[in-house]
Amino acid sequence: MKTILKATGMAGLLLLGACGGNADDKAADNIEAMTENRADALEDQADLTSNEQVEDALEDRADNVREMGDDAADKADDNDNAQVEEAVKNAL
Repeated sequence: MKTILKATGMAGLLLLGACGGNADDKAADNIEAMTENRADALEDQADLTSNEQVEDALEDRADNVREMGDDAADKADDNDNAQVEEAVKNAL
């Protein structure tokens, strides 16, 4: 019984070790945080303006930044490519 529990525990640890912790996962998290912060800043600017057209444009840009960040984070994670993070930094 102890052997089975040990084997099950080791298998679980191996599975946990196989997922997460990779550079691409960290890059994906960084991309999401970076773009979310940028989008929040754009929305804050939109709230401060008195021009409705400028406000709408800033809010649209914030939505686009969030969407771009989600897509880039998925790309970094799916392709195991941490270099996508640098491309996003340059795009912002």
